[in-house]
Amino acid sequence: MIAFVRGRVAALNLNAAVLDVGGVGYQVLCTPGTIAGLRLGAEAELATSMVVREDSQTLYGFSDTDERDMFELVQTASGVGPKVAQAMLAVLPPDRLRTAIAGADHNALMAVPGIGRKGAERIILELKDRVGPAVSITTRSVGVWRDQVRDALQGLGWSTRDADAAADAVAPDAEAGADVPTLLRMALQSLART
Repeated sequence: MIAFVRGRVAALNLNAAVLDVGGVGYQVLCTPGTIAGLRLGAEAELATSMVVREDSQTLYGFSDTDERDMFELVQTASGVGPKVAQAMLAVLPPDRLRTAIAGADHNALMAVPGIGRKGAERIILELKDRVGPAVSITTRSVGVWRDQVRDALQGLGWSTRDADAAADAVAPDAEAGADVPTLLRMALQSLART
């Protein structure tokens, strides 16, 4: 298993990064929140999980080991593969996901594309006793989300003006408590509409 990769960020797109590790480019599939923390040309280290299938070997990357561990844990539930697990982490950060499972919050889990009522019930039933306690790991200051969203959009090729306009468009959602991955996804949707 490849536990992490460290190298220069050679390319970024909406759901993947390419890290140049000793002259070899590793494509790593990531959540929008992880992508938001990467900068083209900068050194980065991503915790990884390698999923080997009959027809593919896919490397998933995460900003920290907590996110990777949650990705691997939710895949132990029936019907949850790597794509759904990644979608869960794109919508709900690890601590919020733990809280949703431990607290049997079906609606939070059903907000994830690909998870319906029965899927949410199954995930809660199978993982409730295994997720551990929810502990808040980060507290964000008011302007930090704006910088992260703007930098991520610029890293994906949007102009400074467009990135600022998209950040302004999602500001009400940020004040309502939305996390950075959610804000980035909504900013991308607002840019797609213009």
